[in-house]
Amino acid sequence: MSTTNKRALSIYFTAVLTGLALLNGCASGPISGGGYNSTTPTNSIDQEALATAQIKRVVIADINLGSPSRKYMQKKEKSVDVVVAAALARHGWEVVSSREFSQRWRNAVSMYGNPVDPTTGRVNGKTFSRIVQTVRDQIMESAQIDALVFTDLLEKDVYFTQGVNRVARWDGVSRKPPTQGAGDGVSVNFNWGVPVAATTVRVSVFNADLKLLFSGEGGIALNEAVDVRSGSGFIRRREILGNESHIEEGVAIALHPLVPMSKWPGNPD
Repeated sequence: MSTTNKRALSIYFTAVLTGLALLNGCASGPISGGGYNSTTPTNSIDQEALATAQIKRVVIADINLGSPSRKYMQKKEKSVDVVVAAALARHGWEVVSSREFSQRWRNAVSMYGNPVDPTTGRVNGKTFSRIVQTVRDQIMESAQIDALVFTDLLEKDVYFTQGVNRVARWDGVSRKPPTQGAGDGVSVNFNWGVPVAATTVRVSVFNADLKLLFSGEGGIALNEAVDVRSGSGFIRRREILGNESHIEEGVAIALHPLVPMSKWPGNPD
């Protein structure tokens, strides 16, 4: 690849990284659902480029495309990746071991430095792009990989609806308020209007030229529960992302329509 093309590729990939990173902090506002889940995202897919790529073998990167996930979510990243890998395998893609990516990533980081600031978690887009390109140059040839897949666990602020049957809806899912602790229940004066932390999975697929082919998001679970002991607020759940069916639902939404979801909750029109 010529120097000019590599420079153009670096600018493109850095721009994509920056654009996706800006979505990390996006929060859902107070919402109410209808016959379908009105929060279901419209995922981005480049059908023409996908057809041209003729993807057969992919690797799921064991690092985030954007900033690292919150520490208490990181222990569940592999569990989510397993679900993503299974869905892509059903789609007909061979998912190779993440070791094909991780070793090359570590080697590139030793050359160019860590693109993630350990203090702030911010990502240096240029360094990140340079490392990914280096890994791409090595892995595509040696392991015959057709595409790189990134899975990010994002934390967003969501809200419960008003009324008797409270529910939080975001990124295509609906979740009832979990409770935690021993107590007499929730006070009638409980403040349901405050934001609650929730997890969304984002899946991004890049071809051999690091062109973005697909990007999608799906909600998974609430990271906070009603503190029944105090009855006055939310607290972080002891078990984050512990419901496998919730993970499967979130991944299915995040992969649609790349991997069609039979009961996709979005608007069919």
